[in-house]
Amino acid sequence: QGQLVESGGRLVQAGGSLRLSCAASGHTFSTYSMGWFRQAPGKEREFVAAISWSGLSTYYADSVKGRFSISRDIAENTVYLQMNSLKPEDTAVYYCAAVYSDYLRIRANEYKYWGQGTQVTVSS
Repeated sequence: QGQLVESGGRLVQAGGSLRLSCAASGHTFSTYSMGWFRQAPGKEREFVAAISWSGLSTYYADSVKGRFSISRDIAENTVYLQMNSLKPEDTAVYYCAAVYSDYLRIRANEYKYWGQGTQVTVSS
């Protein structure tokens, strides 16, 4: 059974940067598309970014485009989310997800595996 574990979330000031990591274990996710989602208090979980199994294709939510970057290290079975120019509205629990797919997925209900989440808090 595959497992995803996120790390890297913490308190940061507005304008700062963070890099989140998602380590996969118990399964080879090299042929899986990966995604990052986030959920703020009182809000629904929303799509942030996705990357294809090859790493050649990426897609971002408009709210993070130009500030966030998703990447993956297939050999390390790890996906990253580099977050720059952070804003208070980026505050949320960030989740990593995986789905066996040849192409990108942006809907949460299409993903099969989920991590437990990591808290990102951006202070103004």
